[in-house]
Amino acid sequence: MQKNEIYTSTATGYGTEGEAVFSVENTPVFVPYCLEGERAEIKILSVKGGAAYGKCERVLQPSPLRTEPACPLFYKCGGCQLQHMQYSAQLEFKAGLVRNALRKIAGIEADVLPAHASAQQYRYRNKLVLPVGADRDGKTVVGFYAARSHRIVPADDCPIQSEWCSAVISAVKKYMSECGLKGYDEEARRGDIRRIAVREVGGRYIVALVAAKAVNATPLADILEKNLGEVTLLLNINKSQGNAVFSDDWRIVRGKGFFESEDMGIKFRAGANTFLQVNDGVRSDLYSEIVREAADGGAVAIDLYSGGGMLTALLARACKAAYGVEIVREASACAEELKEMNGLSDRMVNICGKVEEELSSVFARTEGERRVIVCDPPRKGMERSAVEAVRDSGADKVILVSCNPATLARDLGILLGALKEEDGVLKKNPDYASTSAYSISYIRPYDMFPQTRHTETLVVLERK
Repeated sequence: MQKNEIYTSTATGYGTEGEAVFSVENTPVFVPYCLEGERAEIKILSVKGGAAYGKCERVLQPSPLRTEPACPLFYKCGGCQLQHMQYSAQLEFKAGLVRNALRKIAGIEADVLPAHASAQQYRYRNKLVLPVGADRDGKTVVGFYAARSHRIVPADDCPIQSEWCSAVISAVKKYMSECGLKGYDEEARRGDIRRIAVREVGGRYIVALVAAKAVNATPLADILEKNLGEVTLLLNINKSQGNAVFSDDWRIVRGKGFFESEDMGIKFRAGANTFLQVNDGVRSDLYSEIVREAADGGAVAIDLYSGGGMLTALLARACKAAYGVEIVREASACAEELKEMNGLSDRMVNICGKVEEELSSVFARTEGERRVIVCDPPRKGMERSAVEAVRDSGADKVILVSCNPATLARDLGILLGALKEEDGVLKKNPDYASTSAYSISYIRPYDMFPQTRHTETLVVLERK
């Protein structure tokens, strides 16, 4: 196989990024924007590590599951990977993604239920983060990053964002033009505006303008209020050279900097840094299922990586009591505030600390109760010591939530004993089922992110 050569082949499956996998001279070739079963002419772009990477030159025999992308920037922007795939096929892909990760990484052969569909396949995102930069001529560019780069693809709208996306982009452009501000050049480290972030909460908008220096953001607040309605605007001064979205330097320009709202019967206060799942409908479906499973049998729920306390509060309302463990002090303080707002002081306990250090003390406080552990860690997954603490806890049920099939497979493998450490390396243990303290009740992906390769996954484990 030669670089820049064109070969004809038929796709036999998918990679983890949503690319179709072809075989050329017994070497797998990963090609984006093609579908399983399609015959195509593919150009080899690189060959390394026993695999090759290419691009599609021409589809010779299209799949019946191919569809026209809704976004004209789909093949340029890096935000979506699956708009060329019919939605039913996207759901099948995501179930397969989870199934394959469990098998390849942990040696776990498990049934994966069909993916839970999103009611909205487009216009579902309640959060928008727009990079603002400069092109080679120094002209301001507002849009989205191309795949695997910080090159901004100019955009006027995005079909997976809410309908207000185009109004925000228009407002930013107008504001910067009228105030003579420039987009930030990351390489030259000059310019004014780095990005804008918007979160919709109950029809109101929390907006954060990220600038490289102090700027007058009041005109932007005026434009946004005219275009969107009720807005609170914060200015974040970020002079760092890294990729962090925000710095710690916050200034309120308009409003209080937060809004109080209610979701699933829980009152909460949301600000620019508050974590909420981006898909309101799927979040409600997922949380409802978690609560149903946790409340079974009158249990005490222990919510690990509990963040700002939304799920802990839902668990507290449905269970005998709920304990939330979160290491980030600011998030734990928000959970305390949420507890008071919802009158849950007698049922909800927030603990700021490491999961592996606090779990045993929570179990000591709840001795004699039926206990259910809920784990929803960040994308990197759980610390090894935390997984081992959950494994050895003796919990009656363990509920895992993950947005990364790879780290889910690793953590689940350790928890079940399908992965064991030998000489500092995790190795598969094919006989784990006979010795594991837990069995898999079910695994279901939740399509929190339609049109993209990403998925949320729910795993329920029952103690044997």
